Parts: sequence; structure tokens; C-alpha cells
Amino acid sequence: MSTTSTPARRSYLGPAIPVLVLLGVMWLLELFDALPGVFLDQHGIRPRDTDGLYGVVAAPFLHGGFDHLIANSTAFLVLGILLAYTARSRFWPATFGIVLIGGLGTWLIGAPYTVHIGASGLIYGYAAFLVVWGIVTRRLVAVLVAVVVAVMYGGIVGGILPGQAGISWEGHLMGALAGVVMAWWLGRRDNRERSRRRTSTY
Repeated sequence: MSTTSTPARRSYLGPAIPVLVLLGVMWLLELFDALPGVFLDQHGIRPRDTDGLYGVVAAPFLHGGFDHLIANSTAFLVLGILLAYTARSRFWPATFGIVLIGGLGTWLIGAPYTVHIGASGLIYGYAAFLVVWGIVTRRLVAVLVAVVVAVMYGGIVGGILPGQAGISWEGHLMGALAGVVMAWWLGRRDNRERSRRRTSTY
């Protein structure tokens, strides 16, 4: 009995694994950053500084202490898993797109002489992606997930407004816009693929 149930269990848990791996990397880096003489936070996004461009990729994995990481972990885990199960084949394209588009947007509009770190841009991107994905694809599960996300995380919209000290509203805003762009693009591609499958079925 165990040999037949194990593959099914792995298949069910499979989509969550990338989310857990990404979260694990964040925690490992923060543990390393806590060592004496280590200061990884300097490798975040430094707006309009060419040396800070690599921070576009590094920033989501860096946090300003364990309080910052703990605050981001739950939302990242919940929204990441929802995305992984709702749009399975689109998890990695969505993640890469949000990181790159959102990070470059932050690099362009962020205040000079600041450093932007944290997974919150990715979190905003996931939330926006899930809502727009549900609207674009019009699948029942995706729509239900969109409603749940809007209800649970609607309050984070205030995080895209400027004027909050120590908060990267630019990262939040650009992450959310990146999520909208990726959901629109990938959702429309998904709809076209479904239409082709229907027309080719006899």
C-alpha cells in the first residue's frame, strides 16, 4: 500500500516544493548574515547605480533582520503556495518575471542613495498575479483564489503609497505591477492554448 500512495503524495506536495526551497534560501542567507563581519544587505537594489543592478536578483532573498524576514515569511508561503497550485506551470515564469520586472522598476524609480531588500516586492507581485490571473483565465478555482487573496490581503494596498519611512513602497508598487503584467501575459497565452486544444478535438 505504501508504494502506491507515496507517488500520489509526492505529486500532491510537488508544487509547494519550490516555494519551500525559496523560503529556505531566505532563512539560510539571513542566518549567514547574522554572523560577525557579514553584511549581505548591502547587495540589495541601489537605484540607478550600475553596481546595484545585481541586487535585482539578490534583493528578494535579503532581509533587514529576522523580524523583517518573519514578517514576510507567512505571506510569501501562503501566496507562493496558492500560485503554485493555481497556476502550476506558470509558477517559475511568474516568479522570474516579477523579480526581474519589479526589481528593474525599483532600480529605476527608487530614491537615490537607498538600498531596497526583502521579499515583499515578490509578495505584492504574487498577490497581484493571483487576482489578475483569476480575472483573465476565468477558471473557477482561479477566480475563487482571486477572491480569497483580495479579501485576505486587500489591506496591503496601502503599502504601495509613498511616505512610509523605512518601507520600500517603490518595491511594493513595482512588484505589484510586475505581477499584473505577468498574469495578463501568461493568462492570455493560457487561454489561447486552451482554445487551440478545443478546436483540435474531434
